[in-house]
Amino acid sequence: MNDFIDKNSIVKKIWGKSDTVLFIFAGAAAEFALNKAVDWLYFTGKLPADPVGRLFSTVTYAQKIIFANTDLALKTIDSISQVHRVVENNRGRPIPDWAYRDVLYMLIHYSISSYETLERKLTLEEKQEVVDVFYKVGSRMQLNNLSSKYTKWLIQRENDMSNDLKKTDFTTDLFKQYKKQLGTMRYCILIEAQKLTIPPKVRQLLGFSRTSLLTFVLPLYQFCRYAGLDNAIKKWLLPKEYQAQIEALDIER
Repeated sequence: MNDFIDKNSIVKKIWGKSDTVLFIFAGAAAEFALNKAVDWLYFTGKLPADPVGRLFSTVTYAQKIIFANTDLALKTIDSISQVHRVVENNRGRPIPDWAYRDVLYMLIHYSISSYETLERKLTLEEKQEVVDVFYKVGSRMQLNNLSSKYTKWLIQRENDMSNDLKKTDFTTDLFKQYKKQLGTMRYCILIEAQKLTIPPKVRQLLGFSRTSLLTFVLPLYQFCRYAGLDNAIKKWLLPKEYQAQIEALDIER
């Protein structure tokens, strides 16, 4: 059975380490809160009740697809589509196509920015690989107006952020829920991690500074990772109820 994604793809390296996936999670948490369609996630009640868990489910679904064989990956994508159709039926109107695309494009952006924050700059060819993978996912979901080329994706991404992001009462409430669920210290770490990966438009809307305190801590953490101490640090930093899920994110070490 063929893999959905080539075994040597940079995408598997990006999504095979919990460190990178957690940074993807952090950046997506910031942008999620600004999306004009975030009210759809409030409709089910799952997002405000458990924002960390809801975002974890998004990134773990993505990881399952990336490391699955083709048949299983397609079944997983189809199941995601089915879940959203149920929500659409319950609410009585469809989720906008641009909202699906925004989430897909978030995964592209934060895959690239998180890996570059923690590891190294990606080549143009590697960035195109990231776009290729999520383009396959979006095509299976029958999304319209997807960019298949990285250079065109950059332009569309900027346009979509200008049209689809806005700071609202949902934004304020969601960040309050993050703080409530994570606690003050972990919440502060989340904000500093977000500053490292979010695009300028998101930073502007959230009123974040350009400088993150984690910039000065990352070299020390990277040393600890090479020394095999990173798991102990993550257990100390992250909520106990999610530690098993976090450990499961490490597929390629």
